[in-house]
Amino acid sequence: MRMLPAPDPSRPLELTRRGLVAALSGLASALSAAAAKLQDPSFPFGHDSIYTRLFGIRPLLSCRAHTTVIGGSRMPEEVLRAMAEANEYFVDMHELNAAAGRRIAEVTGAEAGLVTAGSFSGMVLAAAACLTGTDPEKIAQLPHPSWDKRECLMQKAHRFGYDCAFRAGGATIVEAETREELVARISPRTAFIAVLASVERSKNPPPGLLMPADLVAIGKQHGVPVVIDAASELPPVDTLTRYVKMGADLVIVSGGKGILGPQSTGLLFGRKDLIEAATLNHSPYTAIGRGMKVGKEEIVGLIVALNRYLKLDHETVMETWNRKARWMAEQLQEIPGLRAEYRINAYGFGEVRFEWDQKIIPLTPRQVQERLKSGEPRIVYYEDDRGGTIQTRTMEDGEEIVAARRLRRFFLEEARA
Repeated sequence: MRMLPAPDPSRPLELTRRGLVAALSGLASALSAAAAKLQDPSFPFGHDSIYTRLFGIRPLLSCRAHTTVIGGSRMPEEVLRAMAEANEYFVDMHELNAAAGRRIAEVTGAEAGLVTAGSFSGMVLAAAACLTGTDPEKIAQLPHPSWDKRECLMQKAHRFGYDCAFRAGGATIVEAETREELVARISPRTAFIAVLASVERSKNPPPGLLMPADLVAIGKQHGVPVVIDAASELPPVDTLTRYVKMGADLVIVSGGKGILGPQSTGLLFGRKDLIEAATLNHSPYTAIGRGMKVGKEEIVGLIVALNRYLKLDHETVMETWNRKARWMAEQLQEIPGLRAEYRINAYGFGEVRFEWDQKIIPLTPRQVQERLKSGEPRIVYYEDDRGGTIQTRTMEDGEEIVAARRLRRFFLEEARA
């Protein structure tokens, strides 16, 4: 044990603001943990949360992954402490952006990096970078480019709801269905090719689906930058490096999902010239990204979260999720009409899939979802037209017990009433 020096009685006790913040943060954490352990099960879940005290909103018990609509992730204590300390000082934001970008580049193996205001912001800035380069006149014109080279080429199977971010950055999306069609539509107007990384996990891929590696190769062959959206692709951890090694020109990853950084952060990394262009389009410059500013505390929080993430034993972390999921699946057995099974998903970790016989449990999937969300505790999960899926990766220890108890009671009693 490290021995602390004896206090000097001749010196007055000094407590810096930073020390006070750290002490209060540690005290709050300890009290919160103690309250969670001692909490009487008869009290509603989260009855003493700040959301209830301040707004009268009952919190949710998440059986989902890191989802923006329910607030993203839970930041670890060391991330929160770092953000509190970052609040103590002012800093040159250009210097901070550059320093954080260098760390992102080190981690990813890219030439350069940038902290963005989430993945959507990363997509906007990626599009802007490919359209404008470092030309100040073009930067000033966005989101209404007057030049021809402004097209974002996408295979139709890679289209998804958030690709409007590319349009928000000034690009015009051009679709192609087949490889031949896509290559034929490359022209002097093509600013970049956009790729959705999650197609690699497609269970039933459409015929002719091009993988990220295919599109990177096409981009290289024709001298067109390739932008890969890998926002939700952690795990696996090699998402941070694999697409750079593949040859992608820009890669986008969420900071507020698997990394457990601030929800309003993201990582954009890739070619040095394109990151320089994205930086000029980003805050604190008065360009299209000005409204996507990332606070100094959030930048610090993201880098601390990223450093922490790299040190984790990811196999052990994943097994803690799997253990909770297996236990929940066991608790949902022997309920008439309900089928619950533990399975490994496309990301490589465990989850619980449940469905029911509506002749025995006379509720539609939407009705079950609405009742569980409005009940006590308020359960949210992935609902679909056949049932639902539970993930445990965002759960604190013990929440799987609360969730399983609620689900079992619901399907045994309430759903049949």
